[in-house]
Amino acid sequence: MPELTATPNLTALFGKAVLTGFTRRGTRLPDTVYEQPNVSVDRTHLARYDRVCEFRLTDELPVTYPHVLAFPLQVKLMTDPGFPFPLIGSVHLANRIIRIRPLRVDERLTLRVHVENLRDHARGRQFDMISEVLVAGEPVWTGVSTYLRRGGGSGAEKARERVEPPEPTAVWRVPGNIGRRYAEVSGDRNPIHLHPLAARLFGFPRAIAHGMWTKARCLAAFEGRLPEAYTVDVRFKLPVLLPARTGFAASTVDQGWGFELFDARTGRPHLAGTVTPGA
Repeated sequence: MPELTATPNLTALFGKAVLTGFTRRGTRLPDTVYEQPNVSVDRTHLARYDRVCEFRLTDELPVTYPHVLAFPLQVKLMTDPGFPFPLIGSVHLANRIIRIRPLRVDERLTLRVHVENLRDHARGRQFDMISEVLVAGEPVWTGVSTYLRRGGGSGAEKARERVEPPEPTAVWRVPGNIGRRYAEVSGDRNPIHLHPLAARLFGFPRAIAHGMWTKARCLAAFEGRLPEAYTVDVRFKLPVLLPARTGFAASTVDQGWGFELFDARTGRPHLAGTVTPGA
C-alpha cells in the first residue's frame, strides 16, 4: 500500500490528466491503494468550505467535507499510468456517504483511496472510487463515488417517464461563479465548472455546478435534524447550468428523509437522494 507523506498537487495532476487523457486505454482497474496518514484539518479552509456550501461554522466536519480531503488521492489514482480511463470527461453518476460518527476538526485522520467494481453501463463502463477516513485505525467515514466513462455501452437506457417535481420547500438562487468558488475550496478544477467557453468544448451551453456542491448544499439544509450515524445516497441527474434558480424539496421516508433538487422553472431534475439512519 503506497503511503503518501504529503497531499498530492492537484494543479500538476490536472495538467497530467489533460496531456495523457487521449492515450488511456485498458480493460482492468488497478489494485493500488493510496493512504495518507496523520492528516490535520485546516480550520481556515474548513470555514471557506462551510461558507461556499452554506453549512454552519462549527468544529464538526460537514459530512461531505472528507470527500474534499480525499479528492487529491482520487485524482492521483485516476492519473496513474495504469488507470484505464481519462479523468477529464468521466461523469460522476452517484455518490454514497456512510458516516459512522461525526468527525471533529481537531482529530488526526488517515485517508485511504482505492477503485473497484468495473462493470457495464448502458452508455459505457462504470466504476466505484472508494474513499475512507480512519481515526486511530478505526473507520469512521466511507465515500463511494460512481463514475461513468462513455463509449462502448451495453445497450440503450430505458426511457424515463417525465415526473412532475414536488412542491419546493425552498428555492435557491445559484450564482454564476459557484463553480469557480467551489473549485477553489475543493481543488476540483475541471474546466466544465469554471467558464462557459470551456464548458462548451464538452457539450454544455454554460458552466455547470459541481455535483458534490449540489449534494453538500442539500445536506446543509438538514443541519440539526440528522442522527450521528447515517447513510446518504445521491444520484446526479441533469447538470445545474449556471447561474440557476433551483427548487429543493425534502420529505420523510420511513425513518429517514428523501430529497430532490430541480430547476425551479422547468422542473428538470438535478439530483435525487435519501438519508437513512444508521451506518
